[in-house]
Amino acid sequence: MTLGDLLPLIGIPLLVGGFALRLNPLLVVLIAGITTALAVGMAPLQIVELIGDKFLSARSLALFILILPMIGLLERHGLREQAARLVSRFRRASAGGILLFYFVFRQFSAAIGLPGVGGQVSMVRPLLVPMLEGAASVRSGKLPERTVERIRAEAAAVENIALFFGEDIFIALGAVLLMDAFLRENGIKGIDPIKIGLWAIPSAIAALLIHSIRLVRLDAKIALDAAESDGE
Repeated sequence: MTLGDLLPLIGIPLLVGGFALRLNPLLVVLIAGITTALAVGMAPLQIVELIGDKFLSARSLALFILILPMIGLLERHGLREQAARLVSRFRRASAGGILLFYFVFRQFSAAIGLPGVGGQVSMVRPLLVPMLEGAASVRSGKLPERTVERIRAEAAAVENIALFFGEDIFIALGAVLLMDAFLRENGIKGIDPIKIGLWAIPSAIAALLIHSIRLVRLDAKIALDAAESDGE
């Protein structure tokens, strides 16, 4: 193996180093990709053309970049405060209860082929998290920093887990089609997307039940953290 054979791998240490130094992730990935392309002999115009082509073909990425400034503008004009104020009117609402409802909603929407109705950028950060913090504050008073971080982590986890197990039920989504293609390429017959979707239902139900237990315990943890913070 010569040095030339290792040049296409130059992007890996750049990625590791950039993330270790906590640099801007988008900038790190872009620099690593351009460096790798130059290392394998691509011309600068080819690199620009490739980036533009991948950007246009990745509709979800384009949608993300369009949504991001819109969410930022809404937050600047009080979206988070309004969400927190709305949920604070419901005295019986709890962070765990709201998350459990969102888990069911997110999993069901993904199962019927609507995985884009939520998302970390468009739903969790600007709407769900302020509602959770508002509900927890009404029930437990001022929240310590570790509790706020716990709530945010639980919200992100609910989004990812519900989407992951829900989208495998819908047979036309990429995950199911990828599994079907992989099985066919390796000579495993008798399994089609419908069977994959049906077998994903027990896993989705198990994920819902297991995570429900965690969410029921979340309210107790929030109350305990708030009590310990008051006692300090």
